[in-house]
Amino acid sequence: MLPLVALVGRPNVGKSTLFNALTRTRDALVHDQPGVTRDRHYGVCRPEDQRHFAVVDTGGIAGEDEGLAGATTRQARAAAEEADLVLFIVDGREGASRLDDDILAWLRKTARPTFLVVNKTDGLDSHAALNEFARYGFSDVIAVSSAHRQGIDELIEQVLAKLPEDGDAAQLDNDPSRIRVAFIGRPNVGKSTLVNRLLGEERMIASDIPGTTRDSVAIDMERDGRLYRLIDTAGLRRKSRVDEAVEKFSIIKTLHAIEQCQVAVVMLDATEGVTDQDASVLGYALDAGRALVIAINKWDGLSDYQRQQTESLLSRKLAFVSWAEAVRISATHGSGLRELFAAVHRAHASATHEFSTSEVTQAMEVAYEANPPPVVRGHVAKLRYAHPAASNPPTFVIHGTRLRTLTDSYKRYLENFFRKRFKLVGTPVRFIFKEGSNPYEGKKNVLNEKQIAKRRRLIRHVKRG
Repeated sequence: MLPLVALVGRPNVGKSTLFNALTRTRDALVHDQPGVTRDRHYGVCRPEDQRHFAVVDTGGIAGEDEGLAGATTRQARAAAEEADLVLFIVDGREGASRLDDDILAWLRKTARPTFLVVNKTDGLDSHAALNEFARYGFSDVIAVSSAHRQGIDELIEQVLAKLPEDGDAAQLDNDPSRIRVAFIGRPNVGKSTLVNRLLGEERMIASDIPGTTRDSVAIDMERDGRLYRLIDTAGLRRKSRVDEAVEKFSIIKTLHAIEQCQVAVVMLDATEGVTDQDASVLGYALDAGRALVIAINKWDGLSDYQRQQTESLLSRKLAFVSWAEAVRISATHGSGLRELFAAVHRAHASATHEFSTSEVTQAMEVAYEANPPPVVRGHVAKLRYAHPAASNPPTFVIHGTRLRTLTDSYKRYLENFFRKRFKLVGTPVRFIFKEGSNPYEGKKNVLNEKQIAKRRRLIRHVKRG
């Protein structure tokens, strides 16, 4: 296991910027607005020719114990308590504050090894910036500028000197056998609550306030001997209702998470039914070609009559994704989770299944013989052979002639036929139609002398007749 370094400090001191600088990524959401980060975000620092170590970004400790600020503080403290080394981040431009004093007093009670990092020192006298915090009594202190990567290499060297060879904290790995599952949906449909229920701990901040989750957070998990990477995402709203720049960045991170996952679990609120925004969220997953599982949350809070009405509404409004399995769950009480994971496994197996050219061509021939393409303007398309092109989603290339005349209804017939023949559940199916080029296109037919003489005789014969 890699040793773990926790970034701790008050809001808006540059923890997320330092996290991105250490991991050389843009995984952490960065904005000038204080309190953007709320949940713990893990990454790995990989310096060249040196040991790697894990880094956890935390939300700013605001000195409050209630509401979202209190939940963010608890997440930051949990990260510090599990870390092998704590980087206490302070603002070199604003100097020491009473909140910094309170955080330092708490850090000393935890008895965790702590390193003082004075950030935002670009354009300042580094010695003067360090002298501002001399009263804290740290022997391990360094001045950096995360935004300009000043002092980052020196910080990494000093951190490695303080870290043990092996750590005890878990961090993300890149095992390809992990099933990447992203939980997406409108705000306040229970995504973070479901992730916490699956992990068995308060890993994500869950609140009745819409928009609590702002960043896409990935957590590795093992369940029944199988490995998963769960990605909790920010809620997606209509573009017309998105005003804050932070929320726009959150949406970008969510769309990126959809692109990176293998199975997208689209969560709906059973008490509100299927809204237009739910259909838009489904559209994002379809555009990315991800396997789909629809989780209808808060099912336990409905009466029998409400369940009947909701079932009717679901069958009508989700007809365009009828191939996706719908599972009724309760994120709060944990009901339906076994069925949810069974649906995730089926969708993942269908999306990543590898096909051979022979079985794909045979399926195309059977579909063609059972239902030939219709005649369009006197022409009939001919399907000659097919082969697989990609997986996740399954993509097939069909070669033939006059394929431009294929109607949308016949393409849907092919999709449904392939889905039924190969038992594909929970994944979209895509087709690419390629026509063979005409080898004589653009070439002029030049007659030889014998052909010219024959043509003249035919013309004279026609004139005499």
